[in-house]
Amino acid sequence: IGAGARAVKISTTQLAETLGISQQSASRHLRILESISMIRREIEKDGSFIHMTRKGMDALNSVFHHLRKDLEESAKEAFVFEGIVFSGIGEGAYYVSQEGYRQQVREKVGFEPYPGTLNIRLRTKTDLERREQLERMPGIEIQSFKTEDRSFGRAKCYHVLINDEVEGAVVIAERTGYDRSVMELMAPVNLRKRLGLRDGDIVRVSFSSPQ
Repeated sequence: IGAGARAVKISTTQLAETLGISQQSASRHLRILESISMIRREIEKDGSFIHMTRKGMDALNSVFHHLRKDLEESAKEAFVFEGIVFSGIGEGAYYVSQEGYRQQVREKVGFEPYPGTLNIRLRTKTDLERREQLERMPGIEIQSFKTEDRSFGRAKCYHVLINDEVEGAVVIAERTGYDRSVMELMAPVNLRKRLGLRDGDIVRVSFSSPQ
């Protein structure tokens, strides 16, 4: 009912009627969802304001993707993005250099990451729509961790082919200073040197979902 985009007011009676369950069950489900950070809730006398969290939306999108794969004739999806190279502020190098991330990338993504990311800015509305589709798909989960100094957030990775030549990954961080038009690319090599890239060059990123 729109709680992914904004806080929506609903009573446990209304929710119970919608789901075909008892009011007690509806109330229990809400308490559970709140306890595992799937929703945020503000309780009032005549109902609750409910807003889906990022964690909750990720869970829903994962279920949606798996259902769609089972229902559609073709389970394989392929996207091609094009973006313009630009220089970031060095955040990628800082984060990829953290051993808490590097170890997970080695084990889960399958390569030793070069200590830095290549930033590209998507060019068209179609590219932005494809990025949203990509984010709704299950990715390789990189878990959060803590050091003595600070905590580091979660991320998701997707295997891609960069300029039809280098195998790497798109990194979508839970915490980022960039807007959704920016894609961060990670690879086992320095992508700028390997592909001879400079700011303003166009990069092609190909993604195919696993069968």
